[in-house]
Amino acid sequence: MKALRNPLMILGMIVSWSVFYAISKVLVDATGSAVAAGAALRLFALVFLTAQLVFDKEVRLLFHQGRTAWVLLLIGVFGFLLDLFANLGYAGGSLSTGTALLKTDVLMVDLVTVALCHKKLYATDWLGTGVMLLGVLFVLGVDFRGMEIHLTDLFFLLSAACVTANAFLIKSAQTHPQTDSDMISYYNNFVVLLLFSLSCGVTGALTPERLAVLAKLWPLAVLGGLAQTGIYFFYYRNLKHFEVWQVKLYLLLMPILSCFIGVAFLGEALTSSKILGILIVLAGAALILLRSKIHHEVN
Repeated sequence: MKALRNPLMILGMIVSWSVFYAISKVLVDATGSAVAAGAALRLFALVFLTAQLVFDKEVRLLFHQGRTAWVLLLIGVFGFLLDLFANLGYAGGSLSTGTALLKTDVLMVDLVTVALCHKKLYATDWLGTGVMLLGVLFVLGVDFRGMEIHLTDLFFLLSAACVTANAFLIKSAQTHPQTDSDMISYYNNFVVLLLFSLSCGVTGALTPERLAVLAKLWPLAVLGGLAQTGIYFFYYRNLKHFEVWQVKLYLLLMPILSCFIGVAFLGEALTSSKILGILIVLAGAALILLRSKIHHEVN
């Protein structure tokens, strides 16, 4: 059973993130507001996270984080900014360009791993990462011929940078003895919920019509909140166990599952391009997984 723990944690992370994105898309489309849908999902996530802390009798630890609390708040701010910058990019740019640029966080993580963390990455690691990225773009249906460059595309790079910074901040915060994954999750979600709520107030996003739509779709919002809680649970624990660049590569498998969810529940088509992309992603993943045998690493 112990041998299955790591694969199950990775699978749980991928499933949680895939379900969350699918539900987010449905709620954003139904409400016409990213901030309103985001606030609803984070609100239900807060309910689940609070219940988890109560069950584990860790509520009191929320107020005993010391100076680490500032790092936890910063993680929440970056969590909000990565969504905000992505939305600003999509508002002024193209979907294809945005999808491609947001995936550069994987390359940013690799660069930080080598330059700042002084970890060794082999040529096969870079090759496998590039192959997986190419496959992901095929799976996501990126139109390379229709890609256009706009000044607002810089927002996508800022979003990817926030994702990268957040991952390393989370891993750093986990070194504090009283700051476990659940503490980071709670602070992160609370800050993002607060900022989403403030955004709703400033933009007037919570109109009676949107509230009525959310009221009708509350079971879906609850499931989305549960999926968000799953992301916190599995993603943060995987970050503690694996290197950041490895976790990011595992997440590149997520579009494959999202693709099948779209086919099964959202009426999307499984095209030959997507099938080719899936095969390319799996080929890149195989190259990464075989690194220890290729380079004769000793565990």
